[in-house]
Amino acid sequence: MEKVTIIGAGGFGVSLAIIANQNHHAVTVWDISEEIVQAILRDGEHKTKLPGVPLPKEIGFTCDPQCMEGSNLIVFVVPSQFIRSVAQRLKPYITPQMVLVNASKGLEEDTFLTMSQVIQSEYPDNAVGVITGPSHAEEVGRGVPTTVVAASKNESAAAMIQDMFSSQTLRIYINTDPVGCEIGGALKNIIALAAGVCDGLKCGDNTKAALMTRGIHEITNLGVKMGGKPETFCGLSGIGDLIVTCCSMHSRNRRAGILIGEGVSPEEAVKQVGTVEGYYCCHAAWKLAQVHHVSMPITEQLYHVLFDGASAAQAVQNLMNRPKKREYEDILS
Repeated sequence: MEKVTIIGAGGFGVSLAIIANQNHHAVTVWDISEEIVQAILRDGEHKTKLPGVPLPKEIGFTCDPQCMEGSNLIVFVVPSQFIRSVAQRLKPYITPQMVLVNASKGLEEDTFLTMSQVIQSEYPDNAVGVITGPSHAEEVGRGVPTTVVAASKNESAAAMIQDMFSSQTLRIYINTDPVGCEIGGALKNIIALAAGVCDGLKCGDNTKAALMTRGIHEITNLGVKMGGKPETFCGLSGIGDLIVTCCSMHSRNRRAGILIGEGVSPEEAVKQVGTVEGYYCCHAAWKLAQVHHVSMPITEQLYHVLFDGASAAQAVQNLMNRPKKREYEDILS
């Protein structure tokens, strides 16, 4: 039995806690919100994120960070914009022997770092890994079969993550390309937001298929420039995560995009849906594309819709009217 602490009582964090508990590990979920923790303890379930999923009594829920004492594994599952502040807040309780895991998807706005890189910068002496892939909490928490990757430059850390969370319903592959895995997981939210916009505009299946295909092309181009391996983007953390996020109504990015396509302002769409990682990531990704001189037309057009007041319908036309070219002439360039 290992001791696991989950940082963040959101849907995916609680889902991972359920799986670790089923694997007979000692699990505690820490959250900064007393209101959320007390509601879970009172109801025996997470009514807002995983309604109808009973939570085993063995899982602890607390706002006391001392719960991390003696943990073998610390899993960060908080919105990307809060990863650094939470990591800094918990420094008195985390020791170098603990393996730290990122399960959030996004890029830090000012530094362009992935979330595991943010954690590593705060904890340079710890082994750091990533859990990512097609994994909506609404399905993981209910035991719907799901397959993801555990990625780390430290393969023993990746193997530890694999061992602790593999189950009859969660199959985990090891990957040694955390940068590529996280770039795929972050940037697919941008494409999913754009896919939702197309849905809101009542575009068809052909449109979405084209958008997803050209979207993974953009993600790969930038991801390789940032040090990722090309094959990573053909896997679970690339095309796998892209498919589920573009096509599922569990996806907050897609739902926000639908509202924008229907005429709701981007700011109001994000307010209605909640955490929309693609909204924040689009800003960072567009800046990164310029830094690395990578062509990312979908990201560029979505950026103008989200932040410059551009028309969603015009953005589609702008993409369709781009100069003629070969399909692969700029890949990895």
